[in-house]
Amino acid sequence: QVQLVESGGGLVQAGGSLRLSCAASGSIFRLPSMAWYRQAPGKQRELVATITNGGNTNYADSVKGRFTISRDNVKNTVFLQMTSLKPEDTAVYYCNTVVHWNEYWGQGTQVTVSS
Repeated sequence: QVQLVESGGGLVQAGGSLRLSCAASGSIFRLPSMAWYRQAPGKQRELVATITNGGNTNYADSVKGRFTISRDNVKNTVFLQMTSLKPEDTAVYYCNTVVHWNEYWGQGTQVTVSS
């Protein structure tokens, strides 16, 4: 079993910044490839960013140049630095990983961007 716990969400004005954290624990020897997803009200969950265990990153076009995913392998934590936030970034943000073919999700953290 793997547990993922997100934190760092909140309310911010458009143009502001937030940093999300996701701490992983449980049956992992080292932090695997990780991802951030988000789900806005009435919309499907969408992939925001990924980072491999080698540190390679990938981003959704809607967040490129504004969001940065990173990882701390010592603390088994992945981060999502979000800048130049827009009202359309408002969503619940989820941390995700796959370990031994099992998919795990965190409980989510709410990000609300006011205009």
